[in-house]
Amino acid sequence: MMLNPWLAPSHFVMLGLLLIFAIAHSGGAALRPWAEKRIGPRLYRIIFALISLPLAVIVITYFFNHRYEGAQLWQVQGVPGVKATVWVLSAISFLFLYPATFNLLEIAAIQKPQVHLYETGVIRITRHPQMVGQIIWCVAHTLWLGTSFTLVTSIGLVLHHLFGVWHGDRRLHSRYGEAFEIVKQRTSIMPFAAVIDGRQSLKWQEFIRPAYLGVGIFIGLLWWAHPLLIVATSRVSW
Repeated sequence: MMLNPWLAPSHFVMLGLLLIFAIAHSGGAALRPWAEKRIGPRLYRIIFALISLPLAVIVITYFFNHRYEGAQLWQVQGVPGVKATVWVLSAISFLFLYPATFNLLEIAAIQKPQVHLYETGVIRITRHPQMVGQIIWCVAHTLWLGTSFTLVTSIGLVLHHLFGVWHGDRRLHSRYGEAFEIVKQRTSIMPFAAVIDGRQSLKWQEFIRPAYLGVGIFIGLLWWAHPLLIVATSRVSW
């Protein structure tokens, strides 16, 4: 029996996997201007996806298989309202993680991938929606599972996305210069901060888009497939 459940090997394996993913993902983003000049935006996007997606699948699979390891810090799964709260927070997190300002055709390299300087839709709420979505996701899942493994995973994910805030702003400044600084002044990292202090105003019509319907359908499919994902990942022996 392990005397200190915080020293479970899975904790360190997950941190290592997250570090590898962060290096590949953020490193690939940093190399984008250089790579696109040499091999073109579409081929770069395909190579980037072929590196990032398998690493993401590995991380997700490992998380599913080891989520209950380590110390049990709290147990609230039987508390009324907690399950509903976790599902609501998870749904909200995906609205930020996959905002409809992103062009899915560009992500799939069907259209020519480009770097955009957005100031509409969810960007009015926060300039870094993926970071906000990841924090919400981590809060929901750490609350539900209550294990030290989940807490360590969440800390690693949040640190990666906080680095992404700095890294993303740096890349946009390098590409757009003063134009980005103007957008930066009119937006905020903290959700709704720019709206509250009057630098920004919400325009709800910008959220009435087919892409948001697609995100909603994705959330519904994820809710339906969640038990199937757990079963599928449990068949992987690592």
